[in-house]
Amino acid sequence: MGWLWALFTLVAAASQTLRNATQRELTAKLGTVGATHVRFLFGLPFALVFLVIVSFASGAALPQPGAAYWAWVAGGALSQIAATALMLAAMNDRSFVVVYAYIKTEPVQVALFGLMLLGDPVTPSMALAIALATCGVVLIGLRSHAAPNFGATALGLAAGAMFGLSAICFRGAILNLALPNYLMAATYTMASGLLIQVVLLSLYLWLRDPGIMRAILHAWRPSVLAGFLGALASQFWFLAFALATAASVRTLALVEVLFAQAISRFALGQRTTPREALGIALVVIGVGLLVWAY
Repeated sequence: MGWLWALFTLVAAASQTLRNATQRELTAKLGTVGATHVRFLFGLPFALVFLVIVSFASGAALPQPGAAYWAWVAGGALSQIAATALMLAAMNDRSFVVVYAYIKTEPVQVALFGLMLLGDPVTPSMALAIALATCGVVLIGLRSHAAPNFGATALGLAAGAMFGLSAICFRGAILNLALPNYLMAATYTMASGLLIQVVLLSLYLWLRDPGIMRAILHAWRPSVLAGFLGALASQFWFLAFALATAASVRTLALVEVLFAQAISRFALGQRTTPREALGIALVVIGVGLLVWAY
C-alpha cells in the first residue's frame, strides 16, 4: 500500500487536467464563476454514487462524525472556495501561466500547514524534493520580460496558501474519522465537502446573480462530463490524502506541469526554452526524489 498514494495522485492529476479542459469550454457560456460552480454542483451526484458504491462494496456503514470532523470539512470547503476566488482575482491582472506559477508554490505552504496543524513530518529528503519541484514550476511559469505586479503576486501566493490549507483540512477530516477503511473515510469526506460547497455557492449565486444559476442548469448536458471528471479527480485526491501527507501528494501533483509542457511541445509544436528545460528537470528530479524518499 506504500505506493498506492502515488498512483492515486497521478490518476487525480490526469482527471483534473481533463476536467479543466472541459470547464474551459463552458466558460464562454457560463462565465468563470458559473463554470467553476459546475465542478461542485454536477460533481456532487457522482460523489454520492461513489459513496454508495464504497459502502456496498466494503460493507461499511456510514460514519457518524462529531463536531471536530465537520469543522475540518467546513474549513477545507471554505478554503477551496476562497482559493478559487483569489486565483480568479489574480488572473484579472496577470497572465494565467504566471499566476499558475505563484499558486504552485502550494507544496511549500502545505508542508508548513501540515507540520503545524497535523504534525505531518517533513524529512530533509522531502523538504529538498518540495523545494526543487517548486523552483522548477516557478522557472517554467514565470516570464522574464513580465513587469512585476505585486498585487497579483500577493493574490497568487494567497491562492496557493488557501489551496494548501484546504488540502490540510480535508486530510485532517479524514484522519479525524479514524476509520480502518480508508476508502470510506476518503469518499465520505469528499462527499461532505462537496455538499457544503454546493449549498454555499448555489445560495450565493441565487442571491447575487440568479441568471448564472439558470444558465448552469440549462447547460446541464455538457456540465455532466465536467462534474463526473471533477468528482473522479476529487475521489483520487482524497484517497491519496488518506494514505500520505498532503505535502507529498501536492508535490507529486506538480506532474501536471509536465503534462502541460508535453502537450505544448508535441501537440502544439511550441519550442521549450532553456529556462523551461531547466525547470522541467528540477520538477522531474524533485518528484523522483519525493517518491523515492517517501
